[in-house]
Amino acid sequence: HTVKKIIVHPEGKLSLQSHEHRSEHWLIASGSAEVIIDDKTYNLIENDNIFIPKGSKHRLSNKGKVNLIVIEMWYGDKLDENDIKRYEDIYKRNQ
Repeated sequence: HTVKKIIVHPEGKLSLQSHEHRSEHWLIASGSAEVIIDDKTYNLIENDNIFIPKGSKHRLSNKGKVNLIVIEMWYGDKLDENDIKRYEDIYKRNQ
């Protein structure tokens, strides 16, 4: 497994993405999050958590006015930053 701390600034969002080799579990440490997993949207607050299955399209957004802090845990047979397929990305990274 791998554990990361993610900070998303107000009005920020991560790319809509999926992973072939890993699933993720997110814990909201502070702030509020909008999470999209496939065709469902979840609104989470501090201490909430959510599981993102391997292969699911997902996105994390901060709709609040303060930084969103998320603890992200990776599980799978290949824990690599390259295991990412982007569908939409406001930062225009390679898809």
